[in-house]
Order: sequence, then C-alpha cells, then structure tokens
Amino acid sequence: MQTPESTPVSESTRPLPLADVRVVEFTHMVMGPTCGMVLADLGAEVIKVEPLAGDNTRKLLGSGAGFYPLFNRNKKSIAVDMKSAKGREVVLKLIATADVVSENFKAETMQKLGLDYATLSKLDPRLIYVSHKGFLPGPYDHRTALDEVVQMMGGLAYMTGRPGDPLRAGSSVNDIMGGVFGAVGALAALMQRAQTGQGQEVQSALFENNIFLVAQHMLQFAVTGKAAAPMPERISPWGIYDVFKVKNDEQIFLAVVGDGQWKTFCEAFAYADLAADERIASNNGRVLAREWLIPLLRERLAVHSSAELSAVFEQHGLPFAPITDPQYLFDDPHLNATGGLAPMELPDGRATKVPLLPIKLGGERLGLRLNPPKLGEHTDALLRSLGYSEGDVAQLHVDGVVL
Repeated sequence: MQTPESTPVSESTRPLPLADVRVVEFTHMVMGPTCGMVLADLGAEVIKVEPLAGDNTRKLLGSGAGFYPLFNRNKKSIAVDMKSAKGREVVLKLIATADVVSENFKAETMQKLGLDYATLSKLDPRLIYVSHKGFLPGPYDHRTALDEVVQMMGGLAYMTGRPGDPLRAGSSVNDIMGGVFGAVGALAALMQRAQTGQGQEVQSALFENNIFLVAQHMLQFAVTGKAAAPMPERISPWGIYDVFKVKNDEQIFLAVVGDGQWKTFCEAFAYADLAADERIASNNGRVLAREWLIPLLRERLAVHSSAELSAVFEQHGLPFAPITDPQYLFDDPHLNATGGLAPMELPDGRATKVPLLPIKLGGERLGLRLNPPKLGEHTDALLRSLGYSEGDVAQLHVDGVVL
C-alpha cells in the first residue's frame, strides 16, 4: 500500500481558479497528460487512473524519458485493474465525483470499458468529457496518428526542413498544443455548464492542431498565390534575421528588423559605409540585397565572440539569442530569478527543477503542489474518500484489484 499523499511543494497559499474542479484522466504519453497538467497547474484536483502495471510512459527511454515527470506533476495516482468488475466499480464511483473526464485512448478501448462519452453522459449529463485523438471525426479518424505522422502529412515537417529533407520540429508540438487546446475546451465547457447545467464532449486532435500551426503558410499562399518556401529557404521579411557563426566557432542568432534598428546596428559597430549605402537604407532594400549583404556581415561579425555580440546587441536593444542546448536552461538566470523553474522530486527520489506554465495569474506563477506521483500513491486515500472501509481497501489489495 502506498502513502496517501504527496508532499506539497508550493509555497503559495492563494486560491487557484480551478480549486473546486475534479478531473479523472485516463491518459498516457503526452497529449492527454498535457491537458491534465494544465488543469492541475490551474488548481484542479487531477486523478490519474493507471493500470496495475502503470502508465507505460513511466518506462520510456531516450527522448521519452522526460514525458512522465513533466506532464504528470500536480496529479494524484490511483492504480486499478479496470478489466475486473470490482475495478470498474471503483472507477465508476470515482467518475461519479468528477467534473471532467479526460482520455486519449482509442475509441474502441473506452467503449469496451464502458467509459466512452455516450455511456458516461447518461449517468451524469453534467459531465464534461475531453477526448484527445489523432484526427477529429472524418475520413482519417480510423488511422493511428503520432506527432511525427501529422507533422509529415500536415506540412509542418516540410516547412521545418530544407527542400527535399522534411524534418520534424524539435519538440512534441502537436501533442503538447493538442493537450493545451483540450484544456481550453474543458475550460469553455465548464463556463458553459455554469450557465446551462449541461456537460458536453470536447474533442481535440493532433492533425487539426498541426493544420492550425501551418495556417499562416496556407494563408500566405491564399494572399500571394505563391507556395510558402521551407523556413531554411524562405525569403525572410527582414533583411538581417539569421544564425551567424562567429569567433571560436560559436553560433548566435542576430536580427535587425527595422530601419531604426539598422541605423542603431551600423552605429554600434561603426559600419559607416553600410549606413551610407542607399541600396540598403530600407528593410525591403536589405531583403533584396541579402545575397551579398549577409555574406559581408558574416565576414565582419566573425571576428567577435558570441559574448561580445550579445553585450553590444543587448546594450542597444537589438534582438539576439545565443544558441542554447535545452540542458543548459536549468541554469538560466532569467528563469531562476523569475520563478520559471520550480524544484521537483522525480518518482525515483532524485531532485530536479521543472519549467512551469508560461503565464502569471495575479502576478504569480502557477507553482508545483504535488510531485509527479508514484504508481498508486493515492489509491488508498481515494478509496476511503469514495466510502470504502479500511477492510474493503485491504481486500481490494488482496484481490489484486488495486495497487
């Protein structure tokens, strides 16, 4: 049997907007857990229902190793054998206390368990049911989708890579944003339920999310009649908007995006000849001159280090960014000074820091209240809250129904 509660780790005592909302989630991987994480960070009590073997995401290696601890913070875990009659009884009792149910399994999986929206909404018409899938209902909805699948078919990989070399984005962008949109839908449904008294199904999907991400390129074609070029080959709307290799083979992104910034840039580096060149006095002129202007700037800027360029650009209010590997962000001075990283304990007991949602409410970041739960960490406490006696709880353990 597990300990009943995780140790709260947030120092804030202010009431959170979803403090009275209970979410029961049947999720794994990234998309569904992201939705629950957003709702949990906003204050909802989010209960993760796991099989006795645990969410498989707990065991992922490589690029998936961070999925579980990141997307399951601020949640509680109950481990139940949902294939058994007693297990389903536990789950249905838990759902009866919920405002929101969230899931990202195949439709037939939830139907076989009797946990689909059509079944549950008959038991509770006020229930909000968030379904995360690969595709919204339609010709593609029978397909198995992954983030990379929809990036390839939805134009994002084409836009990210060089011509002829489609490349997935460097993050689970559709999974994460799809989960965020699921949370947005849940919030909208909660607001509408407060007015109507009725729940509803919210549907979010990877493919449709991806299409939203590339919509700007679709509309570029609609406006100009010309297909958008992949980002590495695009005609930038700005004259200087590039990664530069500089001293000691360092790299830095530098941008000069307006005529005022161009004047400032030329003054900062004493480029009087460039400032006087009428061909590049305007941004559009610099865009048309990129073929010769960018190589010239690469040659001139290469004598400076990344730190030197950063200092000059920062001093003059010009956009810049050293190229940073993700692991170095744990030590980022801005993130640490502004509370953007919260201390967290991993399920194996090791300490780390975790990025919080990129918003403030009332001047405060939404902090960490619960560490990502150990498997079944809250099983006993939740069972007791549902009316099971100590003897009942013990018997459910003996029978292998819960962990």
